[in-house]
Amino acid sequence: MLKAVILIGGPQKGTRFRPLSFEVPKPLFPVAGVPMLQHHIEACARVPNMKEILLIGFYQPNEELTRFLISAQQEFKISIRYLQEYAALGTGGGIYHFRDQIVSGSPEAFFVMNADVCSEFPLTEMLSFQKEHGEPNSFVILGTTANRKQSMNYGCIVENEETNEVLHYVEKPSTFVSDIINCGVYLFNPDIFQHIGTVFQKNQQEMLLEEPNNGWHRAETIRLEQDIFTALAGQSKLYVYKTLSFWSQIKSAGSAIYASRLYLNQYHTTHPERLASNEEGRPRISGNVYIHPTANIDPTAMLGPNVSIGTGVTIGAGVRVRESIILHGATLQDHCCVLNSIVGWDSTIGKWSRVEGTPSDPNPNDPYAKIDSETLFRDGKLTPSITILGCNVTIPSEVIILNSIVLPHKDLNRSFKNQIIL
Repeated sequence: MLKAVILIGGPQKGTRFRPLSFEVPKPLFPVAGVPMLQHHIEACARVPNMKEILLIGFYQPNEELTRFLISAQQEFKISIRYLQEYAALGTGGGIYHFRDQIVSGSPEAFFVMNADVCSEFPLTEMLSFQKEHGEPNSFVILGTTANRKQSMNYGCIVENEETNEVLHYVEKPSTFVSDIINCGVYLFNPDIFQHIGTVFQKNQQEMLLEEPNNGWHRAETIRLEQDIFTALAGQSKLYVYKTLSFWSQIKSAGSAIYASRLYLNQYHTTHPERLASNEEGRPRISGNVYIHPTANIDPTAMLGPNVSIGTGVTIGAGVRVRESIILHGATLQDHCCVLNSIVGWDSTIGKWSRVEGTPSDPNPNDPYAKIDSETLFRDGKLTPSITILGCNVTIPSEVIILNSIVLPHKDLNRSFKNQIIL
């Protein structure tokens, strides 16, 4: 039997996702119409013999998370549990802390996935790759190709091209090492805990020498990438399975729109029923669009490409929406225009207003380009990025909001550009 572990982080992570992470934990933010985590869970549920999915993080158990878990268990008919860390223990510390839960029922292998990546998640392919490569107890990292410059922002993998063994692993190197990068999806078996245990004991001894009373939490903080993979590389234990299909990180709100595009495109094969089509008396659709059944949209509106519309959204006559995510309860009044933006929960955009951002997409001419995790400011100026309206924001009629971030519960009374409105 198999299990899967999804590392969901916690409240002090996801700061680049503000103001959207104020309302909902980042892993539950809707991407292509469903919570980010649901894409991972759907991929796990498709793997034969998958018995349990464990979410590990340090969010306080909250209503939204509980509701999501209950509905996902009913939908996918699989046990899904949340295990809360007492502090941020790192990517290796979390699974080591809950190792008893992971190995209970003795699974032959288990997947570990980061919640903030979007991918086709070729899990069954990783399983068959693991059977063909290396000894039965080897571990597999999912890798993909990046361009030379961007590869340095990720974990870089040097492989043996014939056997795909990982010979060398460096997390975010300062000079070019390799264009194969770590996708944050792994296939392990229970042996990995011996390797993590070795690091834990080493940390513990160092801590006891340094600070005898506060060593425990620090010893348990273990990073899979720097502490485990770097040591395992070159020992015929670690292999890389390179995927040719899409992959992206979801670090900032801008990358959520890009991830949404990748997932909407995948729906053609996995969930065609989620894509809207052009029908008599319905809005005009161009490209891939997800519309929640409860949304109320005027037939003269035009949506797409890459738009997802949440629950209970109201869209008036002649509205144009492109490359945007409209969250539940928002109202777009007649003839307004929304481009490259995320419109927050229960926000209102007035008639004839224009809300527009600058897309932060990877270079379309480079097949290996990834999304750049832009800093908010560059040279003292706000970097032009997508426009984000927090929840309950009201935009009046006939104004332009350009490349701005509006924090929740604001009533604007004029146009703004390139600003953070606090």
